[in-house]
Amino acid sequence: MVSFSRITVIAVIAALSAPIASAQGVTTDTKLFSFGVSGGVSVPIGDISNIANTGYNVGGHVALGVPVLPISVRGDVNYDSFDAKMPSRKEDHVWSYTVNAVYEIPATAVIRPYFIGGVGGFTPAYKSTSGNLGYVPSTGTEFGFNVGGGVVIPLSGFNAFVEARYNQFSGSATQRFVPITFGAMF
Repeated sequence: MVSFSRITVIAVIAALSAPIASAQGVTTDTKLFSFGVSGGVSVPIGDISNIANTGYNVGGHVALGVPVLPISVRGDVNYDSFDAKMPSRKEDHVWSYTVNAVYEIPATAVIRPYFIGGVGGFTPAYKSTSGNLGYVPSTGTEFGFNVGGGVVIPLSGFNAFVEARYNQFSGSATQRFVPITFGAMF
């Protein structure tokens, strides 16, 4: 004989499992774990624009989320390459390693907007010297941050995304750039 308490426990588990199970679908809200790749254009601004033109970026991403919450954590490793303006170099580049919070704006539409921001390390090929008088090879990783937004586009079996982020890091001078990326999360 089944007791009332067992039926209550089964009903509560079933009620809690339904939204979690539906949220773990690739084309709905955030999954518990996902990985992705991206690429796009990188626009130098500030000091970097003195030595570099628009270039490209590629990246790898790992995301952890709680399926019933609109916030997840995403780790990114990105490589941004810029065409150098100086004839002595063919390119300037920045490696970045960041941890970001991603907040998906609750929406009923298929395309879902989100905000992203975080902190991490940025390793440029070159850094500006004090007073912006010149550029020397960089020897280390600098602390920085990024903030931006994008949209998630659910597709068959994965999510595509488009985003733009403002990146800033400091060395002897503040350096800034904006990557505009297109990617996929699996």
